[in-house]
Amino acid sequence: MNEFIERNIGLMILLTVLAVSFGGIVEIVPLMSQKVVTEPIEGLEPLTPLQLEGRDIYIREGCTVCHSQMIRPLRAEVERYGHYSVAGELVYDHPFVFGSKRTGPDLARVGGLYSDDWHRAHLLDPRSVVPGSIMPSYPWLFDTPVNVEDLPKKLATLQKLGVPYTDDDIANAAQGLEGATEADAMIAYLQQLGILIKERR
Repeated sequence: MNEFIERNIGLMILLTVLAVSFGGIVEIVPLMSQKVVTEPIEGLEPLTPLQLEGRDIYIREGCTVCHSQMIRPLRAEVERYGHYSVAGELVYDHPFVFGSKRTGPDLARVGGLYSDDWHRAHLLDPRSVVPGSIMPSYPWLFDTPVNVEDLPKKLATLQKLGVPYTDDDIANAAQGLEGATEADAMIAYLQQLGILIKERR
């Protein structure tokens, strides 16, 4: 029987897909039914429109290539970065921005660690605040205004995905963002990362 399957590539592919699918279902479905995975932690609010725009800029600029946002429950990571990441603080993230590499530090708990001025200096010239940093500069973020036109559509889409934005939030998404730059948005996003878990400590 094994020899027959190994010689028939189509059947082998089909059986492999079935085996992987079954294994995935066995692993994923039980997690989906656990409230700890699907319910937000106490105090979690959706991102403000400015923070949401900053998150999109963070993704656009490829920050996830060098920075993770997932602290594993290992002693070395918790001692360095703070409390490990929990599912309840990520339920409004679409898509997740876990990242896959740590060329730079994990940013899951960076909110409130540095001032806005520090972040501005870091985005403009990383080596001015972190000597030896290999992070590139992002001077264009300071000259580019936030794209407010698409914000209502973004909030409406996230509302459909279960993020609790109200119709008023959507209608007023661009309010108060006149003159805001992409650097302002990026800093607003970074400053809220992980603050709820820190406040519980």
